[in-house]
Amino acid sequence: MNKNALFILISVLISCFGCKKQTEITAPVVTPKKYLAYSKNILNYSVTPKDSIDKSSLMFSDQGAWFAYSFPDSIHPSPGFSGPFLMTQQNGIWSSEILVKLNIEDVSWTEYKTTAYNSHLEQTFTNDDLILKQKLVFASGHSALIQYTLTNKTDRTIELTYNWKNQQLLTKTLRLESSENKITIHSSKSNATGYIVFPDETKITSTDSTYSAKNQQLHLKPKTSKEIVVSQTFIFPEYSWEEEQKTIATIDFDTILNKRSIEKETQLTSLIDARKEKFQDDKYAKLMAKAHLTLQNNWRIPAGEIQHEGLFPSYHYKWFNGFWSWDSWKHAVGLSYYNTELAKKQMRLMFEFQNEDGFVADCVYRDTSIEDHNYRDTKPPLSAWAVVKIYEKDHNLDFVKELYPKLKKYHYWWYQKRDHDKDGLCEYGSTDGSLVAAKWESGMDNAIRFDDSKILKNEKGAYSLDQESVDLNAYLYAEKLYLEKLAEAIQKNDDVKQYQAEAKKLKETIQNQFYDPADGWFYDTNLDGTTFIKGEGSEGWTPLWANVATQKQAESVKNKMMNPSKFYTKMPFQTMSADHPKFDPLKGYWRGPNWLDQSYFGVKGLRNYGFDKEADQATVQIIEGAEGLLEKGKAIRENYHPLTGQGLHAQNFSWSAAHIIMLLIKE
Repeated sequence: MNKNALFILISVLISCFGCKKQTEITAPVVTPKKYLAYSKNILNYSVTPKDSIDKSSLMFSDQGAWFAYSFPDSIHPSPGFSGPFLMTQQNGIWSSEILVKLNIEDVSWTEYKTTAYNSHLEQTFTNDDLILKQKLVFASGHSALIQYTLTNKTDRTIELTYNWKNQQLLTKTLRLESSENKITIHSSKSNATGYIVFPDETKITSTDSTYSAKNQQLHLKPKTSKEIVVSQTFIFPEYSWEEEQKTIATIDFDTILNKRSIEKETQLTSLIDARKEKFQDDKYAKLMAKAHLTLQNNWRIPAGEIQHEGLFPSYHYKWFNGFWSWDSWKHAVGLSYYNTELAKKQMRLMFEFQNEDGFVADCVYRDTSIEDHNYRDTKPPLSAWAVVKIYEKDHNLDFVKELYPKLKKYHYWWYQKRDHDKDGLCEYGSTDGSLVAAKWESGMDNAIRFDDSKILKNEKGAYSLDQESVDLNAYLYAEKLYLEKLAEAIQKNDDVKQYQAEAKKLKETIQNQFYDPADGWFYDTNLDGTTFIKGEGSEGWTPLWANVATQKQAESVKNKMMNPSKFYTKMPFQTMSADHPKFDPLKGYWRGPNWLDQSYFGVKGLRNYGFDKEADQATVQIIEGAEGLLEKGKAIRENYHPLTGQGLHAQNFSWSAAHIIMLLIKE
């Protein structure tokens, strides 16, 4: 099958496993564990979507699912979960305000409460006589389970009449068709098919956008509860729906919920127990839980063009429903502290898109009929860093042996294709000769250092900017040291010697060419290395992160970093100095906002040179200064205004979450 034409089969099964016998009211089987409790309502999922593309809210998913849920807002509470939101067509759409809604006749609720943990969602409705509790947990990357528990609080039997229906579909790209106890969902935007399957005795009628089931009766005895478990499945054609059905049929809801609770507890323990001594306060534990959940909600299983699991930068922003290379390296480092297996899959995902010459694509997508992969440029080389961090956690030599040849090829690709004058220093560039793609390759798209850049041809399919960048060459220096560690681990002794010799030479060149002793800062230069490209930016402390500066140079850089008129702002270590004429955080994507990866590189750079007091001080100010970072409900943002702390651009940003983990954790 042509991958570009590969469709997604959305199969939605809602099947009753049967109502359990009425039982006396007992305590819940599953209670939050010690660290899981830190995640309680850490993100606010309340929304009633106003249309199919409403991305004003946050959404909950798990296990790499390509669908997500929220809570109906408090103005429109209703028994059911908002959505699901489908990331399986277009750039994500809401299927319905509530696709599966439980209706109980002649019952009104006096209280509505929602609770969310990293493991699951809970929704509770109460009145004088009844409690309706709904819990949602992901059993797999294909299926979510919903448990409905009705409890009679009174001393009398209550007779109830209930049925199932949906809120009208929010998009004309989906169409419903009913047959006995089933609904089929057709899509005009993809060859996706969906199914809703109810218990055999249920009879359904439908229009193109709504359905309803015939009323059913329930006799609820005094002081007893009755449970109904429902499943919703969204499955891709590369997976077996028949096998998934068999799995669903054997699932016990409480067992799955307990499994998820233990899983999240274990992961949160790995993060929270590993915090630096300075960050033992509970507010930092809650921030760890928020970072963990942000990564979880952006997690996707393989589908279409994507062969391995990985993380979106942000499901919240429609153009970020893909996988970027340097985002992936950063995600993998964050993941390595609590889930090395997922971290490995994130690395494999991008290296599936490595060319024979070593080039790795900038970004890739599940469905290239929506957006093409970007092979116009790559991204800064941080992949060996990520693999070393994973290896340090699980010491798996097989993984090192698997990735090492790819990492080595990628590393030397830079010298083959991005060293215009063959002097051992590389430049950012593009494969198509476009200036814009060359700037993208830096990851700092519109940074002021590229304002006057020009493009030069190296050879067919390989172009460079007319400047040598300090951050790129510092990253390459660090990569040599990380590759040396990996080569040593798998006994590639000749490679070890080669990296050592190359690193020694490159270190001297970086210290001499890119550092301006008059300013006490590292800058990009022209190709000849004779002219600095002035404008203090975060690339100036990359040599400290890479451990390539001298101690004296690091001292001078540190002094500028800690200067309140330059980089030590309300939220320190932003992308360019606050006293520069072109500083404009609200209009300049990389001309002033604080990106947490760059903040982390700055903090880590300080630690590398013994400035731990300043590093701790800056970390506290970064976290305290960022709007909503320590508040319950507020999302982690793509970047922040350094002077006000205002959250900017995309919500639920994965690399921000990953670098929060790095800032707080012992290394």
